[in-house]
Amino acid sequence: MDTAVLPLEEDFLYNQLAEKLEKNILDGVLKTGDKLLSVRALSKEQGVSLSTAFKAYTQLEIKGLVEARPKSGYYVSFRKRNFQAPDNSVQFEKVPEEASVDDIVSMVYQSLNAEGLIRLSIAVPSNELLPVSKLSKTMAEAIRESNDSCLSYEATQGNLRLRKQIARYAFNWGGNITEKDVVTTQGCMEALVFCLKAVTEPGDTVAIETPTYFGIFSVLQSLGLKVLEIPTHPETGISIEYLAGAINKVDVKACLFVTNFTNPMGCILPDDRKKQLVELLASKDIPLIEDDIYGELYFGKARPRTCKSFDKKGLVLLCSSVSKSLAPGYRVGWCIPGKFTEKVISLKRMHTVSSANPTQAAVGLFIETGRFDLHMRNLRRELYKQCLLYTRSIAEHFPESTKISQPKGGCVLWIELDQKIDAFKLFQAGMKHNISISPGHIFSTDARFKNCIRISFGMPITAEVEHAIKILGILAKDMLKA
Repeated sequence: MDTAVLPLEEDFLYNQLAEKLEKNILDGVLKTGDKLLSVRALSKEQGVSLSTAFKAYTQLEIKGLVEARPKSGYYVSFRKRNFQAPDNSVQFEKVPEEASVDDIVSMVYQSLNAEGLIRLSIAVPSNELLPVSKLSKTMAEAIRESNDSCLSYEATQGNLRLRKQIARYAFNWGGNITEKDVVTTQGCMEALVFCLKAVTEPGDTVAIETPTYFGIFSVLQSLGLKVLEIPTHPETGISIEYLAGAINKVDVKACLFVTNFTNPMGCILPDDRKKQLVELLASKDIPLIEDDIYGELYFGKARPRTCKSFDKKGLVLLCSSVSKSLAPGYRVGWCIPGKFTEKVISLKRMHTVSSANPTQAAVGLFIETGRFDLHMRNLRRELYKQCLLYTRSIAEHFPESTKISQPKGGCVLWIELDQKIDAFKLFQAGMKHNISISPGHIFSTDARFKNCIRISFGMPITAEVEHAIKILGILAKDMLKA
């Protein structure tokens, strides 16, 4: 019986020891270049076996936090580059602007299918991290189970099995909903469009965080809406204080925020701040459209809550999809529109009648069978490891003045370069080497982040990717010298 328990106990001990050392490294207690205790010394100090101590170091080595040097021992290899907090003054000065998307967006994304291109600009996990085979089998299974092989139109509100599973899954973020509260869509972007249409009219002003995903600008522009940008802290999300001052001076009809792992910064609004935000907007009867597309890609022990979980008046319209977690090409999304559910269903009926039946049925079954839970555990672990490895590589190859975000989820890094470096010129230079990045210009309406870039760590860090990061670092250093 003892022999059956010991391996489990050893696994627990080495994970516990690795987590303790990892925290010290990430908090800066152990710094880059510091020599760690030998395996034997660590074993003695912590009262664990040599095997446990060795496994702990191996775990940290896999994550790129430490490195083993022959005949020398283990050293900290992770270099922390902190952002400075932005000025989140409550003084309101900026006026709403017509939403516009610069031509740079087209230039960045028109060549993404080019052969041999290293796509560090795409904010999705690579296919290597997705359960391609299992998903294909589930699709076939779902079609076989269907009475009509998924050939008929689905109900406007969406596939019942999928809606039930989304409602069940909502428990993880503090939700208390049923399938009647869910409306499925063709991806998260369509969900956002329907929700915006439900709560605004052309000419209205919508508050968004800045920097933000450039696709939001396109949507707002297409709907004839104005943009009010709210400053964002690189770790704790939007400035609620700034927003509070702004809505007293500007007639804001709705807010659209990513509260968990924003794109591009990767920051998260703490749960108590989410509650504060919901209460602030509820006091003014301002709807909040919450884009939670990255919510399941958390690196911690538990999934963060959503603003929707604090919603008491039905004013929070939560939107999400599996595009960042399971199957980008399936275009399976959904929204939980609260008091606006019937209006959203009506809009969907007018615009698309219904969503694609086979993909919805497949995703619903994939979640129901537990395959999604297993996949997400693996994906979160891999993305966290990739995040650390990319961060280490960027810190090693980029100029010393470079600052790198420290996301607690998602799949992108926000990188602040020296003011002398123009991110768009770096993008152009990188393209000459078949390397694609996202310049900061495209994440605001006025190109204010012109010395910032976004790099996705959704692609496993191969020797080719490592070389690409090194090339970008050389190009950035050359720009500093010019």
